[in-house]
Amino acid sequence: MAPRRPKLAVFKFASCDGCQLTLLNCEDELLAIAGEVEIANFLEASRAVVKGPYDLALVEGSITTPEDAERIHKVRRMSRTLVTIGACATAGGIQGLRNFKDVHEFVSSVYATPEYISTLEASTPIAQHVRVDFELRGCPISRAQLLEVLGAFLRGRRPNIPTYSLCFECKRQGTVCVMVAHGTPCLGPVTQAGCGALCPSYHRGCYGCFGPMESPNTASLGARWEAMGAARPDLVRAFRTYNAAAIPFRAASEAYEQQEP
Repeated sequence: MAPRRPKLAVFKFASCDGCQLTLLNCEDELLAIAGEVEIANFLEASRAVVKGPYDLALVEGSITTPEDAERIHKVRRMSRTLVTIGACATAGGIQGLRNFKDVHEFVSSVYATPEYISTLEASTPIAQHVRVDFELRGCPISRAQLLEVLGAFLRGRRPNIPTYSLCFECKRQGTVCVMVAHGTPCLGPVTQAGCGALCPSYHRGCYGCFGPMESPNTASLGARWEAMGAARPDLVRAFRTYNAAAIPFRAASEAYEQQEP
């Protein structure tokens, strides 16, 4: 009898589905993945659902409603290994911008009948609610890094995902530093590698899609930006994008906001 294949489940919370689509976009590799695991729960790809427990759960999205705050605990209980994928799941996502304002003002401005809207004050990462075994950053995640995570799980080892800054990727591929050469503001020095330095390779500054690197020096980078002419509001906006609720980026944006004239 053939050995049992590990059960893979993919769950969605508040998100755009882009990180789940990264799995579907694996193309040729997807056939190999399907041969190694049993895709037991992946509503983006199929309505078929195999009951848990699951050997590996990939979780996309942040927690923004009371119902999801309860559901994530159910997902955790039925998952032997839980990996969060993407900026929403690891840092609250772009919807984490609500964390800096009164969410009820947004609701009353957008919806004709706000009393029907059930939402939380903040958009929070999965790790703020349950134990997470590994976090895969990105908006969206890297296909190569996702394959590394899946391969590592199948072989019983920890994924080899870099935690150093994006600047290393620029150096390795010979991309000229946009800040040094052109005076273009760039979050690369404080952003975790993973995208292949996509924006700098097109002479644009990094937007911080992969969140803060290990031990980012946001104060030093901010001082450099100011020396290039950036204003305090520019720095606040720069740190408040896809990973606005990540602790180092949140602390930096709040510090610059307090310093605004």
